[in-house]
Amino acid sequence: MAGHLAKNDLQETHEINVTPFIDVMLVLLIIFMVAAPLATVDLPVELPASNAAPHEKPDKPLYVTIQSDLALALGETPVKRADLISALEARGGDKSRRIYLRADTAVPYGEMMAVLERLRAGGYLKVALVALDAGGAKGP
Repeated sequence: MAGHLAKNDLQETHEINVTPFIDVMLVLLIIFMVAAPLATVDLPVELPASNAAPHEKPDKPLYVTIQSDLALALGETPVKRADLISALEARGGDKSRRIYLRADTAVPYGEMMAVLERLRAGGYLKVALVALDAGGAKGP
């Protein structure tokens, strides 16, 4: 009886092959490890806290950053104080666009006011100050 199978030949194996699952997880891990640093701002600034209600953030905000060593940056590009307005105009020059001013907590108030005054003199009147949420504000 050549066509007759033994009873033991038809048993099912109840094992799960986890190798493809591990491969997928490793690929996802690598993708997130590469993508996570790209989603953060590279300029280290210690922002002060605020209790004000947060506003909606635009798709591509334009940040002017004052670092603790009083260096200025437009976005993530360092810029000299005298070249701030020309750098803003090179990025489109839309004076009705809101500019977000980030300043380290170590920056003296006078230095922040000097940058605000330079922006006002250049015609950029819509300036928002960026702060960390202190936890007391309730958003819309």
